[in-house]
This record gives sequence, C-alpha cells and structure tokens, in this order.
Amino acid sequence: MWNLENKSKLWNGSQSIRLLVVIFCLTSFIVVILFRNNAGKSNLSFELENQRWNSFDSLVKIHPTKEFRNGTDVIWQVPDSPKAVLFLAHGCDGQALNFWDRSPDCLNCVGLPEERLIALHALSRKYAVISVSSSGSCWSFGKEVMVVKGIIRWWVAKQGLEKLPLVALGASSGGFFVSVLATELNFSSITLMIAEVVFDRVEKVENYPPTLFVHMPKDADRQKKIDKSMALIRNKGVDVAEIECMEFPLSPYLLADRIPGIDQSVSAKLFELFQHKGFIDGKGYLRNDGRATPWKEALKEDKTISVDEHLLHPIEEEMNLAFAYHEMTSLQTDQFFKWFESHMS
Repeated sequence: MWNLENKSKLWNGSQSIRLLVVIFCLTSFIVVILFRNNAGKSNLSFELENQRWNSFDSLVKIHPTKEFRNGTDVIWQVPDSPKAVLFLAHGCDGQALNFWDRSPDCLNCVGLPEERLIALHALSRKYAVISVSSSGSCWSFGKEVMVVKGIIRWWVAKQGLEKLPLVALGASSGGFFVSVLATELNFSSITLMIAEVVFDRVEKVENYPPTLFVHMPKDADRQKKIDKSMALIRNKGVDVAEIECMEFPLSPYLLADRIPGIDQSVSAKLFELFQHKGFIDGKGYLRNDGRATPWKEALKEDKTISVDEHLLHPIEEEMNLAFAYHEMTSLQTDQFFKWFESHMS
C-alpha cells in the first residue's frame, strides 16, 4: 500500500512538473511573439513620430537647379562636401517636380509628402540628388534608358562627382526603370520600391548591383514577382535584401504631421469625416486606399472643411501609404541609406 501511494505521489508530482514546463514554454512563446509584434509597431510609430514634414528644416535648405534637357525636366541639388550621388525615379503619373518643394528656384515644383522627405533625407546625409521626369505617363525601357543614362553621366561630370558612389531609388514604374538602368550604369547598389526587376533585361546581365526590394505584402501578386526577382539575382551571386511595409492606422493629426499646408484643425476634421463615413474602422485603419475611397466626394458634400485643391493629391498619397498596398514611402529611409552605405567601397 505504501509503495502504491508513493508511486501515485511521484506520478502526480512528475505530471505537475510537466504541466509547469508546458505552461512556462507556452508563456515564453507568447511573450516572444508579443515582443516581436510590439517591436515592429514601435519602430513604425517611432518613424511616424520622428519624421514629420518639417523634420529637416534645420538641416537642409532647398535650392534646387532645374534644367530642360533632352526633352525632359532635370532637377538636382548638391550639398556641401557630398559623399554619394542618388538618382530618384518617380512612378506612373509622377514627375521630377514631386521630389522638391516649391521655392524661388523651382516655382512649379510640387513636393509630394513621401517624395520630398526622401530627397530631404538624402540631402541631410550629404547625397547629391538628381531626379528626371519620364517622357510619358510611365517610364519606357528602350530609348528613354539611354537618354537618362546620358543625362546622369553629363551631370555627374559637370558637377565633378565622378569619384563618388552612384546609387538609385525608383518606385513602381520608376523601380522597373531603375532595374533596367542598372544594366547600363555602374550603380554601387539600388533600391526598388513596390516593383520587381524587368526580367528579360536583367537575366542576361552579369555583375548586377546589390538590390534592396521595398514592398507591401498586402499586394500578394507583386510579392510573388518580387520573390521571383530576388531568387533570380541572388542566383547570380548578387546581394539581395527586402523591407516589408505594413499598414498603420490614421490618427487625428497624422495628415498635419506628414503634409505641409495642413494644420491640426483640418487634419482632425478630416479624420472625423473618415470616421463618420465609415472609411476607417474602429481602430483607425482604412478599409481601402485613397484611390478606392470616395473621400473627395464626401469632402465636397461637407461644408465645414476647407482644403486647397493642391493638397488633395498629398492627402491621397498619405491614405495610400497608411493602407500599404502600392505607394511611395519615406518611412524606411534610414534603412534605405544604410543599405546604400553598406555597399560603398
């Protein structure tokens, strides 16, 4: 009887220990998952908090030079003691003017929220920045590649920047364009945003530059194409990396923080309008991006909010960014430039 009782106690004891071990492991797993999730959210919150539209006011003064060359607009700015050259390529329906704020040096510059922050960030890090407008709505990959190649070579020589590393960043159609331009110019590295490589041009080329893919996983079709691109150039021995950009909620003052010309009162009223119309859910996440949301119609019907027409495009860009399906993003610029600088000899 004593042996049976002791065996029962030992059995119960071992079962209790096993149960405690299981509970401990599960708890540790949950803590790790929560930590990872919260870390991701905290990083995005940090970028939104510390990268407002005027974050570079004390670091950069805008004074671009604009020239019409070879049938297109070319805009550039060279900081004191530049350490590298950055070529920026816009997406479809974009233009070089989008990367620069309106100023006495460029009266028709536009300065879209994400584009301007990328250019300002680059200038603050001592990159000489050049942007070129496509000849059509989107970039083409034949003669236009040679035209831009010639413009960049002419400009680099004119500015005496031949010894500096040359890098490029393009978004959407501009990303495709940069992927092809990289077969013609000696970039030390490139960043392709919401775009894959143009396969028939890239797969035939050796010595392709290190490539960073910046994309939004919500676009599953593009994710597959980017995965294929990464495999293609990685098999060529090219250094490859990716950054995934996730959605984030709107807040009452987000638009005021991101867009020059929108004050906190207007930003808060727009947020309330989006709530009232059901464009955002209870946590502030957009149900669709700005292109698929009838917010402009709702704004016209609302007589209490006054928004200048030139601010409609910037507002839509920030809505697209928050929805994270297909949009230019400046939120990861620190990572872009770390990528560039890690591949400079």
